[in-house]
Amino acid sequence: MEYQILNTSTCLLVLLVFIPTGLGICPSSCKCSGNDRNVDCSGRNLTVLPQGLQDNLTYLNLSFNQFVDLDHQLTRFTNLRTLDISNNWLKNVPAHLPKSLWELYATNNNIKVLQKLDTAYQWNLRVLDVSRNMVERAVLINNTLSSLKFLNLSSNKLWTVPTNMPYNIETVDLSNNFLSQILPGTLVRLQHLTSLYLHNNKFSYIPDKAFDQLSQLQVITLYNNPWSCGDNQIIPYVLHWVQGTAARVLGAPCADQPWPWASSTPALAQPTGLDSSPMIKGTKAADREASAAAPEPTKVTKIHKQFKAKEVPPLGTQSQPALSPGTHWPSLHSPAGPQEAAATRTVLVQGSAEGNASLAPATGSSTTPMTLSITSGMPTNYPKVPQSTTGTLRQEEATPSVPSRASRWHWGLLCLALLHALAVAMD
Repeated sequence: MEYQILNTSTCLLVLLVFIPTGLGICPSSCKCSGNDRNVDCSGRNLTVLPQGLQDNLTYLNLSFNQFVDLDHQLTRFTNLRTLDISNNWLKNVPAHLPKSLWELYATNNNIKVLQKLDTAYQWNLRVLDVSRNMVERAVLINNTLSSLKFLNLSSNKLWTVPTNMPYNIETVDLSNNFLSQILPGTLVRLQHLTSLYLHNNKFSYIPDKAFDQLSQLQVITLYNNPWSCGDNQIIPYVLHWVQGTAARVLGAPCADQPWPWASSTPALAQPTGLDSSPMIKGTKAADREASAAAPEPTKVTKIHKQFKAKEVPPLGTQSQPALSPGTHWPSLHSPAGPQEAAATRTVLVQGSAEGNASLAPATGSSTTPMTLSITSGMPTNYPKVPQSTTGTLRQEEATPSVPSRASRWHWGLLCLALLHALAVAMD
């Protein structure tokens, strides 16, 4: 009997020792749910991990405490999905975090560098938030963080947009930093990026082709940056990109002031009349002085710019050289000078009467050639060119004068009168 009592006491003692760890009794300083696998220990002024945390936790909130170092202390939680260590005194992302993490929140700490080993083995990580720290450098290894969708590095001290960002990422927040440059190739692989936040930084320009590969971009913020709107060598790219992108742009650069070449380039001004525009007069003068050589006609299947009709000089004169195959329409990107930027192309439009009906003059012969000047805007007093319109553009060639329809009627009537008078005289 005494032997049985002794065995029973031993079993009870063993249970009392191992039940807290095996069954996961919730620590007294935390709140638990989900069979004690979701643990909230936030706002407890903790400096060390509380006792009694079970190894199979899936959610752990340690925010708003006084942790200074958590290196190697969280490795045992191999089922952990979400870890919140925000609002502490951490100087770095804890070393050897469990590889099972899906979400990591480390905002408002004293982290100065995001080391490559901090994220090197986090293949399952989907959300990484290291905002409101003092990060001056974020080192990411190429082809790591393959599951990452959301990266928040806002409100830090970054000077350069981090390179080697994972190619599957969808949202990147780099706002409220000191960013002033984007290194070549930084954004080339981010073809799944939908949201990019760059507001409140130090950008004065965006390098050429930096945004060209962001085909899925939906939202971008660019406000509160010191754009160099007066430098027509470096600012045109971002201005053109903003105009051409399908993404929603919040805070377009230089939106409240004219482009630097607007005052010196008549071709960019919105035309108000057909004959009074300096661009038209300059084009007429250029047409009269052009050479007599005429290249072969050039086919253009799409009209990418808007056109403006103007009067045609005498047919004996020659226009400027026509567009050669593969040549793009004149753009604002890196103009060589006011005269080059202001130059217009005089072309002759031929095509079906249906396709170019809106371009025909209101009066006069239908065979009269029409000269068009390529401009950047649609005149208010000229009908819109249909999208399906296609035309053949070529240089005007010197052709002999052709009698007009009125002249032909006049000569016909005169001949009939003479024949009638001759018949009367013979009678």
